[in-house]
Amino acid sequence: MTTVVVFDYGFGNVRSMLRAVAATGVQAVLTGDCLQASEADGLVVPGVGAFAECMKGLRNAGGDRVIYERIEKGRPVLGVCVGLQVMFNSGFEGGKECEGLGLAAGSVTELKADVVPHMGWNTVEAPENMRLFKGIENERFYFVHSYAVHDFGQEKPENAFESLPENKALAAMCEYGESRFVAAYENGALSATQFHPEKSAQAGAALLKNWIDGFPTL
Repeated sequence: MTTVVVFDYGFGNVRSMLRAVAATGVQAVLTGDCLQASEADGLVVPGVGAFAECMKGLRNAGGDRVIYERIEKGRPVLGVCVGLQVMFNSGFEGGKECEGLGLAAGSVTELKADVVPHMGWNTVEAPENMRLFKGIENERFYFVHSYAVHDFGQEKPENAFESLPENKALAAMCEYGESRFVAAYENGALSATQFHPEKSAQAGAALLKNWIDGFPTL
């Protein structure tokens, strides 16, 4: 049976994510155990709060090593909310820069809008060939965030693994206030969403199913 680990490192809506993953019909496991996270068919990395604190928690739990190992081997990883943000090069909060995992080109900066955080349902513009959005290209998803990736690039960061294809990254975009930002990202084994699929009703459930259906067959 397909197994998906929701990585529990102290940052994220882990219980609601666990229920949403389990509802797809796979075996969903909530754990902070790095071995289980490494060996599962899929790994979900949630995240809420500040970029720097999430990065610190992830590193303290050994999650950064697990993610790098999985991506290097072409094993699926899904980052959610701040779990998307930490996949990129860096984040800027409170005037300070924090290094991210560097698996995607871009940086995280504050949203430009009259009301922040961006909280609620919004439409996502997805490319036709983006796996996550198969059959749900024009759906709305639920967001809760004050920061986002505005400067998305298709190029592969210098320290990214060979398993991540060069210039093959795809991004779905969303607009809020004056900001146009990355709502979802995928490149090889790496997928991520700024919105919360576990809070996005049927559209979120379909997206999780699309992600799982794209797992490599062994």
